[in-house]
Amino acid sequence: MKMQWALIAGLVFALLTGIFAVINVDSVQVNLLFNTVRVPLILLILGCTLIGGIIVGSYGIYRQYRLQRENKRLHLRVAELEASVASATTPISYDNMDSTRSTEPEHDHQLHNDSIQTQQKGNNTGTL
Repeated sequence: MKMQWALIAGLVFALLTGIFAVINVDSVQVNLLFNTVRVPLILLILGCTLIGGIIVGSYGIYRQYRLQRENKRLHLRVAELEASVASATTPISYDNMDSTRSTEPEHDHQLHNDSIQTQQKGNNTGTL
């Protein structure tokens, strides 16, 4: 609905600009900083309106592009967050955690003893 109102407003503006341009058909002197020329006022009005429309349209296209790029970036961020939440909510069995905790210190102690024995045997390769 908003787009329809914008289209209607644009058409009304174009109609009013056209009527205003047709009424003013006299030739006018235009100073271009480096030169002065005589141009029919109708061409000057329509030319300025066209240039203004191009500027506003270019800004609208740029803004649309920027919003689409930000939208894509935010969708990727949401997907990353959903993936991290999904991986964080995996069920953990506390029974398994207790059994792994009880064996880890023994395993670490065994590795420490093995590395000491390897060093005592004169292993100079630097591997354990």
